[in-house]
Amino acid sequence: MYDTSDPRASLAPTPGPTAGEFAGAEIARFYEEEPQETGPEGRTWYVRGQNFLVAYTRAEPGAVLSRQGQPDEYVVLLPEAETGAEVAVSGQTEAAPGFSLVIVPPGDSTVTVPSGGEVVRLFSVRSADLAAKCSNAGSYARPHPNLPPLQPWPEPPSGYRIRVYSLDIPPQPGRFGRIFRCTTFMVNFLDPQVGPRDVTKLSPHHHDDFEQCSLALEGSFIHHLRWPWTVNMNAWREDQHAVCGSPSVTVIPPPAIHTSRGMDAGVNQLVDIFCPPRLDFSEKPGWVLNANDYPTPR
Repeated sequence: MYDTSDPRASLAPTPGPTAGEFAGAEIARFYEEEPQETGPEGRTWYVRGQNFLVAYTRAEPGAVLSRQGQPDEYVVLLPEAETGAEVAVSGQTEAAPGFSLVIVPPGDSTVTVPSGGEVVRLFSVRSADLAAKCSNAGSYARPHPNLPPLQPWPEPPSGYRIRVYSLDIPPQPGRFGRIFRCTTFMVNFLDPQVGPRDVTKLSPHHHDDFEQCSLALEGSFIHHLRWPWTVNMNAWREDQHAVCGSPSVTVIPPPAIHTSRGMDAGVNQLVDIFCPPRLDFSEKPGWVLNANDYPTPR
C-alpha cells in the first residue's frame, strides 16, 4: 500500500500474506550497545539476518579491515564524505572516496581507512567466522520461517573486480532511491528525508519471502510492524513500534506488514539492504544504477 507519489506504487501488487508461522524483528541499536569487537582498528558491531550480516565499524585512523579467503562478494559503504578508503585485492587497488559504495570480490582483500571514521561492510552468512560474532547469532540457530536458502545472482560478465560507485546522485522522478546490486546484495541508499515523515503518506507493505534490513545512519526512525492473524491464535504477535536512533539496524521478517517513519527535525538517513537482490526492483527500468555490471537471473 503506497501513496501515489511513491515510486513503489508502480510495482505489481502482491497478494496478502499466506504464511502461518512468523519470526520477530531483529533490532540492534549500536549507540547503546557494546561492540562485539574492539581493538587497534576500531570498534565493530555485528548483527545478522538469515542470509546476511552487517559489520558497522568506527575505524581508527589508519585502520586496516582485512578478509582472507572471502567466499563471495561483499559491500563496503562509506557514508561520510570525509571518510575515504583504499581497497585492495590481488592485482588491483582502488581509492574509494567518501560517500561511495564499493563492491569487493571474493578472495583476500583489505580496506584501509587513512583518516578513520564510519565504515559499513555487508557480508553474506557464508562468512561463517563473522556470522558467529553477531550479537543476535543465537536467534538464527534455527532458521527463521518463510525464507528460502541464499542463492547468489549471476557473476558479472566482465569478471570479479573492485567496483566503486559514488553515492552523490541526485533524485530523479519515478526512481526509488539510489540502488546498487552485486551477486549477493542489493543496497538502496535512500534519498535523505528532512524533518518528520508525513503521516498521511506512509507505505505499509509486506514481503512474502525475504527479509528487509533497514540501516539507520542519521536521525531517528519508528519502524512500525504488524503481523497477520491466522486461524492459529498461538502464532499471533503484538504490533511493534520500534524507536531506533542512529546507528542502528532493524531486520524486518516476512510477511510482517511494515513502514518506517523518520522522526528528527534534521536529516533522517536510511539504507535498505536485501540479500540476495530483489527481482522486482531490478525489473524497473533505471532503478538499479549499476545494472549493466550485473545480470539478472534467467
